Amino acid sequence: MKKRLVVQGRLSDAQLATLNDLFDVSVLPKTTALNDPDNHALLAEVHGIIGSGLAITPQLLDAAPNLEVIATISVGYDNLPVEELTKRGIMLCNTPDVLTETTADTGFTLVMATARRVVELAEWVKAGKWQASIGPALFGSDVHGKTLGMIGFGRIGQAVARRGALGFGMKVRYSNASPKPALEQELGAVRCELDELLAASDFVCVTVPLTADTERLIGAQQFALMQSSAIFINIARGKVVDESALINALENGVIQAAGLDVFEQEPLPASSPLLNMPNVVALPHIGSATHETRDAMAQRAVDNVRLALQGKRPISLVNEEVNQ
Repeated sequence: MKKRLVVQGRLSDAQLATLNDLFDVSVLPKTTALNDPDNHALLAEVHGIIGSGLAITPQLLDAAPNLEVIATISVGYDNLPVEELTKRGIMLCNTPDVLTETTADTGFTLVMATARRVVELAEWVKAGKWQASIGPALFGSDVHGKTLGMIGFGRIGQAVARRGALGFGMKVRYSNASPKPALEQELGAVRCELDELLAASDFVCVTVPLTADTERLIGAQQFALMQSSAIFINIARGKVVDESALINALENGVIQAAGLDVFEQEPLPASSPLLNMPNVVALPHIGSATHETRDAMAQRAVDNVRLALQGKRPISLVNEEVNQ
């Protein structure tokens, strides 16, 4: 008898066909709450769940006594109860690696867009305001040769730094829990304490995961250490930053500009002051949002759940102790 699998996310027809060949698959709309009472009969028999933005609660886990694996179509899993899953012997899989370069593209897009005021000036042109050559009031800032400070130097942070160092001759500083001697040699990167990085960097880019230690890592004190000409980039998680402190820093000229792909509340509320600031480039959390990368992420999740339910080790297992 085939194992039961629930899919709640965007998979291609080919990916669904692969799963249907191996498992008894139920596809739920993303708008459907997994823990809806109407789904309890299904959950009682399910062995695997695959999807994005999954709402996994203890109550849902109680309703799914046969659950073996959850495969999230994302790298981040701060919204999932890892300790509870581990305690119950349920594997949690994510999708690192496949989105590194695409997310780094997004990060460096924000560097360029904020420095050269691309969005602001494009809207200015569309509004018919370009009547003569622009003056200093509309000039941007150079990117090449500047100092790029990376808060976090994992896969994505390193990929952003490579773009800066190798493509734009930027000087790279990084704040990280452990030294990266190979990257220091390759990129000329210098490891330093966070306060030193903030004071020395023209661009500060955040790529750390959201944990208890990194929540609100960047607040009023950290913005005060930055240069008034500095540009702040966040492609990590919105809650890594005290958003009210960021707004205050932008409104009062503590820093020059910000490029943001993530926010404390998503979607960003229409009442947010960030939406009315010309020195802010705000994106709708598109770090990995390309056709190629989202398909690769979905494929990794498919491979993870397939291997797990076949009694093999998944490719990307978060809670390794479950598989030991």
